[in-house]
Amino acid sequence: MSTTDGTDPARVAALYDDFGRHWAHGTSPLYEEWALGIAGDRELTTRIAGLSRRLRQPNLLFASARWAGSPLAPFAQWREWLLAAWDRVLDIAKERSTQTNEPNRCATLLPVISRIDGPVALLEVGAAAGLCLFPDRYAYEYSTPTRIRRLAPSADDRRVNLACRIDADDVVPDRLPEVVWRRGIDLNPIDPRDPEEVDWLATLVWPGPDHDRRVERLRAAAEVAASDPPEIIRGDLLETVTEIAASAPHDATLVVFHSAVLLYLDAAGRERFADIMDGLAAEVDRRVVWLSNESRGTLTAVDARVPADLDTSRRFIQSVDGAPIALAGQHGATYETSAFRGR
Repeated sequence: MSTTDGTDPARVAALYDDFGRHWAHGTSPLYEEWALGIAGDRELTTRIAGLSRRLRQPNLLFASARWAGSPLAPFAQWREWLLAAWDRVLDIAKERSTQTNEPNRCATLLPVISRIDGPVALLEVGAAAGLCLFPDRYAYEYSTPTRIRRLAPSADDRRVNLACRIDADDVVPDRLPEVVWRRGIDLNPIDPRDPEEVDWLATLVWPGPDHDRRVERLRAAAEVAASDPPEIIRGDLLETVTEIAASAPHDATLVVFHSAVLLYLDAAGRERFADIMDGLAAEVDRRVVWLSNESRGTLTAVDARVPADLDTSRRFIQSVDGAPIALAGQHGATYETSAFRGR
């Protein structure tokens, strides 16, 4: 059986099963239970299969339910609530989007950005509120097998504290970058000065003890962004990235970066974006670094250079100009380079 848009409920079941087993597992027990519960529930998978591709996203459905007041309850109880509130949850999902703004991801961007000579200009694709556009204004604690390294804008500026485990001493950043320009692109930009919008970002953070600190970091980072809001341009990334890149200062290295964004494009859109990035430096006549954090299966050319037997669960493949260099934890807590050394 397929729904009217041609989507098989079995594909929805597979989507939610993958989310529960490979993404929520070990980090959000409640979301794991909800996702696996939906995967085994024919009524819910059929309902979800009838929605648009965007509305099928587990994180959007779960966050919209929580925004509507759902209990953080076991699946059987939550299912009854969801069915009763189905229309209200869908109305919220149609108005909002998954814009997970995790500032701790800056801890996995910094190993690359900090090694660029001279000033840098930052352009984030899928920026939401732009909380990842301030890697120079956060404090970091990197732990390696042999030491702990701390970095901060100044001794008394530790409003946002980020932590990350790195697998090698020589990868740890030793300085913060000089950022002279920052812009973002998003279909639905979020104003970090708007408390309700920040509350929505907080709702997108998964429930569970491992994530409580993420909410605290997010709100602290939103205060940093609100004090000097970056310009987030509303638009389609495929249509706007070249024009915005061309407005960056010529005397800075432009870093175009994104995390968990391209998976929302179809395969043709992802390939088109990769082609744009390949030719961007020539198109805008300046030095460009393309820094990508995306899950396996998103960029075909990157995947082809990743060891076939490498476990990438709950981690992004980080690539620079299309070459994979590390596995980055989805929320910025880990950074692993060993699989790519010597390749």
